Amino acid sequence: QVQLVESGGGLVQPGGSLRLSCAASASMSIVSISNMGWYRQAPGKQRAWVATITASGNTNYGDSLKGRFTISRDNAKNTAYLQMSRLTPEDTAVYYCRMMGRGYDYWGQGTQVTVSS
Repeated sequence: QVQLVESGGGLVQPGGSLRLSCAASASMSIVSISNMGWYRQAPGKQRAWVATITASGNTNYGDSLKGRFTISRDNAKNTAYLQMSRLTPEDTAVYYCRMMGRGYDYWGQGTQVTVSS
């Protein structure tokens, strides 16, 4: 069973930065052909898509996030990242990692990001 473990969340002041990591307990051969995504769920709201990076490295971002958020991956480490900058209280949410491929779709447990002064 593949597990995705997110880390790097925490409390940050408005305007600050955080880098989230998502480590996959799968073989590098599987991770390298998978699309990786980040989602977030704010209190009282539905889970929303944040960003995706394909197996070939193409990236896409949710509305208004490009320029502040950067998704990347290191297949040698079976890890995806989400670099977040210029954070605002509206970015407060639980951030989830997702790994997708043909016939499989895995989610992590999430990591809390709180933006507050």
